[in-house]
Amino acid sequence: MPIRIPDDLPARKTLEDEGVYVMDSTRAARQDIRPLEIGLLNLMPNKERTETQFTRLIGSTPLQVDLTLVRITDHQSKHTSEDYLKTFYKTWEEVRTKKFDGFIVTGAPIANMPFEEVRYWPEMLDIMEWTKTNVHHTMFICWGAQAALHHFHGAKRYRMDSKAFGVFRHQVTNPRSPFLRGFSDSPMIPISRYNDIDRTTLGENLEVLIDNAEIGVSMLGDLKHRAVYFLNHLEYDNRSLADEYERDVKSGLDTPPPANLFPNGDTSAIPENRWRSHAHLLFQNWINEIYQTTPYELEKIGE
Repeated sequence: MPIRIPDDLPARKTLEDEGVYVMDSTRAARQDIRPLEIGLLNLMPNKERTETQFTRLIGSTPLQVDLTLVRITDHQSKHTSEDYLKTFYKTWEEVRTKKFDGFIVTGAPIANMPFEEVRYWPEMLDIMEWTKTNVHHTMFICWGAQAALHHFHGAKRYRMDSKAFGVFRHQVTNPRSPFLRGFSDSPMIPISRYNDIDRTTLGENLEVLIDNAEIGVSMLGDLKHRAVYFLNHLEYDNRSLADEYERDVKSGLDTPPPANLFPNGDTSAIPENRWRSHAHLLFQNWINEIYQTTPYELEKIGE
């Protein structure tokens, strides 16, 4: 089944060129099924690239999905035009009365700022509380995951001695998790972060699902809040880490090349994608689990 997104969204052509089935609104209306309602709160500055990364994965699942792109209500983007945002995005205030089967909160490039100093932190608090009543299952990514762990569980984060940057092998700690069906025992996962979560503050209501003893926890499950927290970036495309490295170099930062990304460490070579299959598996499993457990009547979500 396809994903349904706005007909003029730039990501549409990219997905169609890749063979992802994208459905227009007229055809979707003819299908006598209830599509899953998925929301994507996009906190990244490059909205178009991020929405393409996530719609690529959501659109490869076997169920029909209606995707709603969401943004912070009062935040003014420096990298995406207001016309683009008004055309393709809803503010959270516009969707706060709506119910969603699934909701994704992305990362944000504010890793070194205390949560309470983030300008839109009050709205983030409202959104995280809202997911408990208006969303059947939530996936928090990177900074979004750190923020939710801080809010729901009081988890503490700390700055690492050096940036974790590259593609690293992890260990699946619970292969019986419905979100990890089909995962290999030691998947390669892209990482780009300065912070880690203090394991001693995670609490007993969280289950570590994917781990790396040296670099830190990658994925946790939270039954109470019907959520998963993914602290790294399986959604990244081939160039995400490479482009970040090039930006750092141009800015004069002494950032080493991302580990295990370029063939033979040659930064002039085309990066190798060693995580794509696990990215598709994760999102297929997540959406399938939502489909199996969400109420048929949307208004009953959160009851």
